[in-house]
Amino acid sequence: MWRLLRGRRLADFKFRRQETIGSYIVDFVCYDRRLVIEIDGGQHAENAYDGRRDAWFRDRGYTVLRFWNADVMSNSEGVQHAIATKLGLAWSA
Repeated sequence: MWRLLRGRRLADFKFRRQETIGSYIVDFVCYDRRLVIEIDGGQHAENAYDGRRDAWFRDRGYTVLRFWNADVMSNSEGVQHAIATKLGLAWSA
């Protein structure tokens, strides 16, 4: 995921990784678009903590996109498309 996002590789949007926002650490964030991207393993399934955390971000104007680790590994094109769409980009692989 970081290979796609780092160095303004995705339409010149700047992403940071492992960034602290409030009392939370996010996997990736684009401050310009207030977009948080989380890559989750199985421990996050039906996790109430994640719901409260996502609500905290939404209350502060962030959008949170969550992807499963397996999707990032096996469907990276679909993950890229979802991120690009959320950023308002036309995307073709």
